[in-house]
Amino acid sequence: MFTLILVIHVLVSLVIIAAVLLQAGKGASIGSTFGGSSSSSQTIFGSAGPATLLAKVTYGCAAIFMITSITLTYMSTRQRTESIMQDVPSATAPAPAAPAVPPSAPSTVPGAPVVPAK
Repeated sequence: MFTLILVIHVLVSLVIIAAVLLQAGKGASIGSTFGGSSSSSQTIFGSAGPATLLAKVTYGCAAIFMITSITLTYMSTRQRTESIMQDVPSATAPAPAAPAVPPSAPSTVPGAPVVPAK
């Protein structure tokens, strides 16, 4: 589920980038503000004009982007109750063996009789 939402999030962000770059800026129609070739749509809808298809796509993608951002944040901060290591058997360390003393080693205790090696 997390991967699906992440893929949607990335795709929507790319669509937002493309839609914003394709839109005309506010200064593109500055000549029509001062009386040059004003159209009837500007008098009906105000000086901004009707929302274009790219503007509607941008608004929709922005809403989806915000929803996926909040969802991904929520999903990534949830407490995990299971471990990825739960199926791995636990390794128990064997008990250390007593060090083996060779029988021919001379005693190093002071005052002990020295036994010659055969």
